[in-house]
Amino acid sequence: MGATVNSFMSNSLILCLSFTILLACSDVSHASRTRYYKFDIIMKNYTRLCQTRSIVTVNGQFPGPKIVVRDEDRLVVKVTNHVKDNVTLHWHGVRQLQSGWADGPAYVTQCPIQNGQTYVYNFTIRGQRGTLFWHAHISWLRVTLYGPIVVLPKKGVPYPFPKPYKEVPILFGEWFNSDPEAIIAQSLQSGGGPNVSDAYTINGLPGPLYNCSAKDTFKLKVKPGKTYLLRIVNAALNDELFFSIANHTLTIVDVDASYIKPLDTQILLITPGQTTDVLLQTKSQSPHATFLMAARPYATGQGTFDNSTVAGLLEYSPTSHMKSLPLLKPTLPALNDSAFATNFTSELRSLANEQFPANVPKHIDRQFFFTVGLGAEPCPKNQTCQGPNGTKFAAAVNNVSWTLPTTALLQAHYFGNWSKVYTTDFPVNPPFPFNYTGTPPNSTFVSNGTKVVVLDFNTSVELVMQDTSILGAESHPLHLHGYDFFVVGQGIGNFDPTKDRAKFNLIDPVARNTVGVPSGGWVAIRFFADNPGVWLMHCHLEVHTSWGLRMAWVVNDGPLPSQKLFPPPSDLPRC
Repeated sequence: MGATVNSFMSNSLILCLSFTILLACSDVSHASRTRYYKFDIIMKNYTRLCQTRSIVTVNGQFPGPKIVVRDEDRLVVKVTNHVKDNVTLHWHGVRQLQSGWADGPAYVTQCPIQNGQTYVYNFTIRGQRGTLFWHAHISWLRVTLYGPIVVLPKKGVPYPFPKPYKEVPILFGEWFNSDPEAIIAQSLQSGGGPNVSDAYTINGLPGPLYNCSAKDTFKLKVKPGKTYLLRIVNAALNDELFFSIANHTLTIVDVDASYIKPLDTQILLITPGQTTDVLLQTKSQSPHATFLMAARPYATGQGTFDNSTVAGLLEYSPTSHMKSLPLLKPTLPALNDSAFATNFTSELRSLANEQFPANVPKHIDRQFFFTVGLGAEPCPKNQTCQGPNGTKFAAAVNNVSWTLPTTALLQAHYFGNWSKVYTTDFPVNPPFPFNYTGTPPNSTFVSNGTKVVVLDFNTSVELVMQDTSILGAESHPLHLHGYDFFVVGQGIGNFDPTKDRAKFNLIDPVARNTVGVPSGGWVAIRFFADNPGVWLMHCHLEVHTSWGLRMAWVVNDGPLPSQKLFPPPSDLPRC
């Protein structure tokens, strides 16, 4: 890997020396940088809620290290696994143009990194700026294996909003007092819902509203009259979250590393897998108060969930006698406030200007209609199951519940032996149409398989995702690997192709990599299939992913060299 980088630098230097025009030389030498990180996967003891547990970490840090890059930089991350669990890392939201081998989902783009093995993730950030994050992408290991990716604009390119005085990552997560791997293993065996987390966290800290946690509180110390950029990430395992800071307005300027038209709000909603950059303008003078920043779940399903609140403190300085100051608390929506969720998401708009255009597909080559939701599987003989009516919980897209292969799909695609690993008959429409948000069908059973949709390079795609009420309507944050997509429409009830498509926003729809399918409703997205490879799409509520709510898109190479998947790296892990 290092030889490749050195060769690139040498060739750039030769190129510069061969030109007599100084400008041309400076363009090459300042094109981009290569940034190196070393991630050692190790166990480390951490104590939260007065419970000490040995957790999987990167470099002993929880949350993990912050990565800082600029748009067009190359990132080289050497990952060595020192723990018993198999590990992969996903660079969530990174387009991975031609570099699908670095995307990270286990058995999709790579086999896992086993104990004692090393794998180098090598990719370039292209045309993105804002906040993304990295996390484990195998089983439930991402509960502690995650960290922020700060993508700055190219050198000399300003933000399209006021330059902040300071930038602060805010990462939401979940803490379990017991081993999450044991929790999901037990759930999959019994067929019932898994135990929920014991706390939510802000930057790894539960905060003062939890037992034994006042000392473990995130504190954001600010100065009066300053603008702060908060880079907010929802790295929680299974919960969408409302977030607010008492008596302060947040101005959203970027979501999922795409700029948007500035939007003022007192409360924001963020699903697992989403990022939101907000400007926080502090009071002009010290207000002689401390302000609670709080997050709690937006929960629409019928299952149990962690119904608690994580809090941190916004403290102005200089202020003496902090303990004697009044503590002001924010008001958050009701746990199931779907009206707020719908209104909030519909207000987000792409910047869509000359510098940052919204290239929305207008002509569509292929249309897809996917149902997403829960279902059931029969209980095996001689076993008692704890799912609905004695069955096992399952989840599906178009009634197909994903079967995890034992060989990585991308390798099978690249080397042409895919017929032994997956089939290309994923249904483009629901196999059995029904009243998706009304009376459920008689049978709630799902089918199983490793099925994909195959797309030619640069196909323009429209996908409508429809929630179902088979086992209760529920919001599902769907994440598409390898792509940003435009959210052109959403609504409540069943999608009506004639009426609803006429209302699509094709001018300035927000660009995202993760979108919430509304509870009892639908969402429509569009994108160009301009990135060759195999790309997973799944619910970012980890329990639903475990139950099978995932599928994959295979995008074939285009005719040009810049439209073809790179060959696999020599250190790609083997199954």
